[in-house]
Amino acid sequence: MKKRKFLLFFAVIASFSMVLAACGTSNDKEADKGSEKGESTDYSAAIVTDEGGVDDKSFNQSSWEGLKAWGEEHGLSKGNGFDYAQSSDESDYLPNLTRMTKEGYDLIFGVGFLLQDSITKVAKQNPETNYAIVDTVVEAPNVASLTFAEHEGSFLAGVAAAMKTKTNKLGFIGGVDSDLINKFEAGFVAGAKSVNPAIEIDIQYVGNFSSAADGKLIATRMYNDDADIIYHAAGAAGNGVFAQAKDIKQNDPERDIWVIGVDRDQHEEGKIGDHNVTFTSMVKRVDLSVQKVSNMGLEGDFPGGKILEFGLSDDGVFLAKTNEDAITDEIVSAVDDWKEKIIKGDVDVPQTRDELKTFEESL
Repeated sequence: MKKRKFLLFFAVIASFSMVLAACGTSNDKEADKGSEKGESTDYSAAIVTDEGGVDDKSFNQSSWEGLKAWGEEHGLSKGNGFDYAQSSDESDYLPNLTRMTKEGYDLIFGVGFLLQDSITKVAKQNPETNYAIVDTVVEAPNVASLTFAEHEGSFLAGVAAAMKTKTNKLGFIGGVDSDLINKFEAGFVAGAKSVNPAIEIDIQYVGNFSSAADGKLIATRMYNDDADIIYHAAGAAGNGVFAQAKDIKQNDPERDIWVIGVDRDQHEEGKIGDHNVTFTSMVKRVDLSVQKVSNMGLEGDFPGGKILEFGLSDDGVFLAKTNEDAITDEIVSAVDDWKEKIIKGDVDVPQTRDELKTFEESL
């Protein structure tokens, strides 16, 4: 009798264990489904900005918007799965990267070529952490390099500007005079001169990406010299260009005065009453690149050691058409034609001043 009770006890325990195991399997499957549906994940990512901050209405802000979109896609929230560290100047880069690393983020983005040295150093010190650098290349097995064909998008901006200008005088304002911003400059000049080789283009640099006051001062001089369109590649310093253009428009509503934005569609920045001084913007989908690489990391396919380039063929860069009153059908058609020529390889867009010189000689 005791033996039968003993066997019955073990049979009950075994059955109960099977039920628990089945529940556990079911819960595991549901957890997997939850992850597929975009519910919370343990994977985390962060960005470290360059100067200008996450609200610079340009490059850093686009990166942050991409990371936020990724976090929300996976049921995360700021400070709980994704976050940012804001840099005021270059002395903040390494401390911010180090802090985010110590806080245990699986993937950390350095936003901008100015963080190249700091990313190189922190990646070497922390080989188990994944990093990504935007707008330049760091050769390390745990770093993904995100680059863009800015020269190609800027070429289209130059084409559009040359077709729009009434004074045949354009301006280009860069942030820091560097290889990266020279790509914007070279592409813009090449595009404009492909339409009109005699067009005049005033080129100046702020010296940083944060001083809107300096950007405004340079824009003031350019507009006073009869430039009617200025293309800026100056981050938050470019906000000063918009400010000056809007001041002019407010005082003289009949004057044609324009700004070409950069990185994001800066249409909203150009609004002033019933007018808008944003002619177009050369958009870089930094947001999508950040979102894409974050998802690759989450899925266990982080592209460490690889260079990813986003260009015209995959809409990694493109010209915004938001201001339909300004960028006419004729201009859009011409831009699309040049875009196809570039994608097909019929036009080799210069990336440097030396290449630009050769390009101009061929016109």
